[in-house]
Amino acid sequence: MPLIAHSSLPSFERLEKQGETILSKERAAHQDIRELHIGLLNMMPDSALEATERQFFRLIGHSNQVAQFYIHPFSLSSIERGKDATKHIKKYYKTFDEIKLQGLDALIITGANVTDPDLRLAPFYNELREVVDWSYENVTSTLCSCLATHAVLEFKYSQKRVHMGEKHWGVFPHKVIDRSHPLVKGVNTRFDIPHSRFNDVSEAQFEKANARVLAKSAVGVHLAVSPDLFRIVFFQGHPEYDSISLLKEYKREVALYLKGICKEYPPFPSNYLSPQSCAILNEYKTRLDAKNVSIKDFPESLIAKTLDNTWHDSASAIINNWIGSVYQITNEDIKLPFMDSVNPLNPLNL
Repeated sequence: MPLIAHSSLPSFERLEKQGETILSKERAAHQDIRELHIGLLNMMPDSALEATERQFFRLIGHSNQVAQFYIHPFSLSSIERGKDATKHIKKYYKTFDEIKLQGLDALIITGANVTDPDLRLAPFYNELREVVDWSYENVTSTLCSCLATHAVLEFKYSQKRVHMGEKHWGVFPHKVIDRSHPLVKGVNTRFDIPHSRFNDVSEAQFEKANARVLAKSAVGVHLAVSPDLFRIVFFQGHPEYDSISLLKEYKREVALYLKGICKEYPPFPSNYLSPQSCAILNEYKTRLDAKNVSIKDFPESLIAKTLDNTWHDSASAIINNWIGSVYQITNEDIKLPFMDSVNPLNPLNL
């Protein structure tokens, strides 16, 4: 939360020049502090639907212990669901029409399991585009994860993602390349983020879209913002992942291999497993090839005890900065995106 410059102490002015959020007494006096309403458009498949809910709920909850959050999950009717997921969504989720009627301060759009680079083949393509168009006009800021980033860059900036030929997955070290933006203030200049994707939007494509790249790694851009520097926040990685998420994904790919859906046995996620864990999983594969074990014998609980999480703190810091920035400029009326004094073309006045 911001500091209030309640005196003429020189440190307030100096901190503001260094990019810290400092409010004047006058601005603070006219700022209505209320709960924040955040939408979660969950497009993940049934097997990951509830886990994705928990991951983003946890990330938001851990980011700020003072603010109060109402998180409103919803999905898209064009995504085919099984019986259990349909029941869950019908019972606990809102419809997009209900979201529009209520309004939101901020929106998170998850990724989705679509590996084909041509997003037009996705059954939810048009429905997702409708949500994106609405959010840009009615929501203070929209945070896009993985496929959602690719979709928005295509919808709004004509930058189409490209298949990389192989899956980039694992935990990768990233470097902050623009330290002046409020989203990365107080964040380590180097931090880890998990990735799991077949497709990529390159740094050159972000630049063609006039987006500002804030952090990147050897596997590409992770964090960027739209040309107005805040109304759309782009993630290509998965900072919301739990420590065990990539292990569960690896297990699913082993299962797909056994069913003949995947032709090759999956490689290990990069920079994620310890040498001992790799040895255990290699032994499991040997026994699997010999038909001595099945997928039920996958050593998940044994490996889970050895996993490190090297990304949660930085992820929480970035989310906290995002939420804090939304607080500074969102309108008291939830159906309006900005305070009257805010310039939509440069909402953070950068």
